[in-house]
Amino acid sequence: MPSVLFVCVHNAGRSQMAAGWLTHLAGERIEVRSAGSAPAEQINPVAVEAMREAGIDITGAQPKILTADAVQASDVVITMGCGDACPIFPGKRYEDWKLEDPAGQDIEAVRPIREEIRARVEKLVSELVPG
Repeated sequence: MPSVLFVCVHNAGRSQMAAGWLTHLAGERIEVRSAGSAPAEQINPVAVEAMREAGIDITGAQPKILTADAVQASDVVITMGCGDACPIFPGKRYEDWKLEDPAGQDIEAVRPIREEIRARVEKLVSELVPG
């Protein structure tokens, strides 16, 4: 089973939304992780609301610190604005998704971020679990 790690600075918005989408779209076919280089205390409530609108509940997720073990255990590492904080291991697939940060934004600003993440996750699922 392929595994994907989503990384952003606070692990409170983009990476949690991406993990929520991947879990929703791939089910048990892909192992999903998320982490942050400087995790926040809690998930961004506007990100939670935006995902709830799409029928996905991410309220149970907690921001986690990025570890080298999490990177090593993942086949695909997707960074979202965490810069050089992510350790690089040979043989891993890395992608950097340029996405606006939902921190401090209202729901109208977060909805398009949510939809961009969904489109990218759908593409990722089609690459990792063809058919």
